[in-house]
Amino acid sequence: MTGPTLSDLVGAGPLLLDFDGPVCSIFAGYPAPRVAAKLVALLDIKGIAMTPQVRSETDPLAVLRWVGETCSHRLTAEVEDALCTAELHAARIATPTPFGHEVILGAHARGIPVAVVSNNSAVAIEAYLTAHNLASYVTPIIGRPYADPQSMKPDPRPVLDAVRVLGADPRACVLVGDSLSDIEAAHAAGVAAIGYANRPWKVAAFAAAETVVTSMEAIAEQLSS
Repeated sequence: MTGPTLSDLVGAGPLLLDFDGPVCSIFAGYPAPRVAAKLVALLDIKGIAMTPQVRSETDPLAVLRWVGETCSHRLTAEVEDALCTAELHAARIATPTPFGHEVILGAHARGIPVAVVSNNSAVAIEAYLTAHNLASYVTPIIGRPYADPQSMKPDPRPVLDAVRVLGADPRACVLVGDSLSDIEAAHAAGVAAIGYANRPWKVAAFAAAETVVTSMEAIAEQLSS
């Protein structure tokens, strides 16, 4: 038995989009390794002992997650604030994903609700969408839970929050994401997942998704058909 096709998934109900990947490359102009290094430097100032793996981490979200697991809530909030500031700067110079904006506009044109569910901060997402005249087409924006990195995806709570705000049945929704954590969070919430494989290796890695696309163009075309 084959799974649902893209046409089965797109247009049937609310569309939930991850932000970094499907909508834009948030760290294209302000690289993620630089942001991660700034967070590590902050931890050094605070005198926090870190493993070599944390010191060499290139993903700022991974640094935040480690702090949340290892350090006090007060320090987690300080690192959260530093990351929010960095993300806000990054969002101003982020690179749009080809056809990512068209997906949002195409869904709006068809009366399909669009939400963003992201491990990035809501303030950065809102700034990006506002700068690109897309904010009025996206509700709700569910960003990273403040100073609570353990509640980021793959935890399903952000996805469930979006579904609840939309007043939708999870089974009617589909989430588009470019990471395994997106797919895991969607399925844990009872939502279908479209894997956006923006790297060749992700095609096979996203086997658990209902379907996989290698370009947001495929979704934009489906919405315009």
